[in-house]
Amino acid sequence: MPDLARQRAGLRRLRLVGTLVLTTLACVISATFAQPAAALQKAIWGPVQVGGVSQFPIYQDLGVDLFQYTVPWDGVAPTQPANPTDPNDPAYRWPAELDQAVAEATPRGIRVLAMVMRTPAWANGGQPEVAPPTDPQQYAMFLEALAKRYPAIRHFMIWGEPIRNTNYLVNGGAAPNYYIKGQKKPTALPKVSPLQRSQAAGYARLVDASYGRLKALNRANLIIGGNTTTSGDIDPFNWFKYLRLPNGKPPRMDLFGHNPFGTRGPDLKKEQILIGTADMSDLDVFIPWVKKYLSRSGRNPRIRLFISEYTAPTDIAGFEFPYHVTRPLQAKWLTAAMNIGKRSKDIYGLGWIGLYDTVRADGQESRTGLIDAKGVRKPAYYAFRRS
Repeated sequence: MPDLARQRAGLRRLRLVGTLVLTTLACVISATFAQPAAALQKAIWGPVQVGGVSQFPIYQDLGVDLFQYTVPWDGVAPTQPANPTDPNDPAYRWPAELDQAVAEATPRGIRVLAMVMRTPAWANGGQPEVAPPTDPQQYAMFLEALAKRYPAIRHFMIWGEPIRNTNYLVNGGAAPNYYIKGQKKPTALPKVSPLQRSQAAGYARLVDASYGRLKALNRANLIIGGNTTTSGDIDPFNWFKYLRLPNGKPPRMDLFGHNPFGTRGPDLKKEQILIGTADMSDLDVFIPWVKKYLSRSGRNPRIRLFISEYTAPTDIAGFEFPYHVTRPLQAKWLTAAMNIGKRSKDIYGLGWIGLYDTVRADGQESRTGLIDAKGVRKPAYYAFRRS
């Protein structure tokens, strides 16, 4: 009998322990799912106004969180300011359109993101505007002045697609991609030339200098660095691999920007399109690489991805993209891309380019918009609003 009593007591203890474990596990799971995940930030590129009419009621209808705007440094500061961190320096010519964007966005709960590029000749030794500044601090001081003039702006993008020589050119020379289209599919990352390393290192200093000044001004400022696209004159995987400061550390940033354009619908089950490149379907491979190379030495431990630009052109191949899809398929791709963003804790936001289809003076078109040139809203407009 004593043995039987001990066995029964042991079973009771096991049942009690099991109940406690299950209860604890249920509480943990409940708490985990009760915590709302950070909402995916919906961003867009588009005009401030059309024909004198503000477009912000449309952005509000779409549920836009971030309105993205390019600030041309060379246009705002055509001559060198005596006090570069003072937004009231007489050399600065702040765009009235940006004033309007901030004024229109703020009461609607929309935030403005500023992407700064194009170097004035006085800051890069008289080189073309796509050449970076000789001193990264000159660029960083301009960003400080920008942040002081527009305290409502909290998102700052450091250049756009610097892996393309048409956007960011070092020492007047091109940094060619070693992979030639049409050749045998590579089995390893393309080689990196000394000029490419110089390009990545110079950009790293630009990002880090900007981070230092903007964070000193306001810790709430978010710095978006990297800003790659699917492929370029330097492959994106090599780009963040060689983004290094003189001390060997990666530059400080809050978000890594990427524009994952592609000719296939977003689906993470698909294989990587090409080693070294990354479209929307490759983000499951891309994000771990970003974390691996940009979180070294304790830097950027919470870095996340910001998709600044994604699109699917409709109807015809235009001057921007040599492919197109149907209008219903554009909406389907947009929804799939948004779903990838919403399901990932590592993606901060997703931006669409742009609001309208565009027609150039020479008649060439780019039909990436949510609204066509006649003002008709495409199915993707409603997909973006629902997402």
